[in-house]
Amino acid sequence: MHPYIYLASQSPRRQELLQQIGVRFELLLAGSDEDPESLESTITNEPALDYVKRVTLAKLQAAQKRLMQRDLKWAPILSADTTVAISMNGQEIILGKPKDHEDAKRILYLLSGKTHQVHTAVALLNQRSVTDLGVGNGREGSGSPPLLLVSSSEVTFKKLDDRLISTYITSEEPMGKAGAYGIQGLAACFIENIQGSFSGIMGLPLFETAQFLQASDVQFDLNTPD
Repeated sequence: MHPYIYLASQSPRRQELLQQIGVRFELLLAGSDEDPESLESTITNEPALDYVKRVTLAKLQAAQKRLMQRDLKWAPILSADTTVAISMNGQEIILGKPKDHEDAKRILYLLSGKTHQVHTAVALLNQRSVTDLGVGNGREGSGSPPLLLVSSSEVTFKKLDDRLISTYITSEEPMGKAGAYGIQGLAACFIENIQGSFSGIMGLPLFETAQFLQASDVQFDLNTPD
């Protein structure tokens, strides 16, 4: 049984969620020679579900490269990505991380008084997995594709006025977050209803992640050695 995993994410929320269920992890983050933000580039007319899966697998692949290049001891690798999307005039619009305060304001006005979708993809590379770069331990053998799924939820915002949006942006909470908000923070005051996974909206669906970890023989609080 694996006592820990590598986490290919610098999100403090994902780290907190893994700690919540007792998963030990080591961060496997990009080096100074990498541009991790480029992995999140959008493709015109790409559906949000396709986008979030593509980005998550790209992050997983980049992390596996790091493991091999740094000659680290093998352990399963977990990656995830969250995107927010809203349908307007029959078109799906992906709302990523705001570039600045003005962009955050634009995104929050789009979400105001409407229901939007939050998609979080999670992928796990285990010893039975293979990617384009290598297999299992990241070096040799053959196996199956990484475990991958998407947790989709719906979130309904109340109507937000100018003062509320400005005050929220001043808090800096919207920055660095898909959709310009964090459900676990001040934005909880905006949310009239959610349908789906609260942890998935935060950035890591714990039910599905626990299933992946259990299937991959990773130790955590509810999956301990016999």
